[in-house]
Amino acid sequence: MSPEYFALLVALVTYTSAFIAEIVRSGIQAVHKGQWDAAMALGLRRSFVLQHIVMPQALRVIIPPMTSQYLNLTKEFLAGRRGRLSRHCVDCEYHAEPTGQAIEAIALIMAVFLTISLGISFFMNWYNRRNRAGGALIMTSVTDAPENPFPFGRSRSRRLAVTA
Repeated sequence: MSPEYFALLVALVTYTSAFIAEIVRSGIQAVHKGQWDAAMALGLRRSFVLQHIVMPQALRVIIPPMTSQYLNLTKEFLAGRRGRLSRHCVDCEYHAEPTGQAIEAIALIMAVFLTISLGISFFMNWYNRRNRAGGALIMTSVTDAPENPFPFGRSRSRRLAVTA
């Protein structure tokens, strides 16, 4: 691996990971604090609350900017931070000059880039639609709580025996 390629890789990983971390953080913070409080009042574990209540709601906020970030990462990686793609275009011109097929060579590069970008975009849009179709467990009052708030802990019969 060449030093230039390694530097490009390190820069893109650092830059993109910071952006993605910020997107996920803001998505989780977009969920109303009352959702956390209602679930904690029922005695649900923090990991259960995060997985089944908060994350499904946060994903609705996270997915659109994440799509843009993945497309940006693809573009930056293929373009190589102002160098690699232009080098490929120069190579196409060099190889196409004797044959007179410069337009076809440039069209091939554009088709590859378009295919990759559209593939990412279609997948993320499909995932976004699938995520929006499924409902999150949103609690508006204690009566909306699941019948067994302790899915991995106390049994329902023990709880009923105490209240009966």
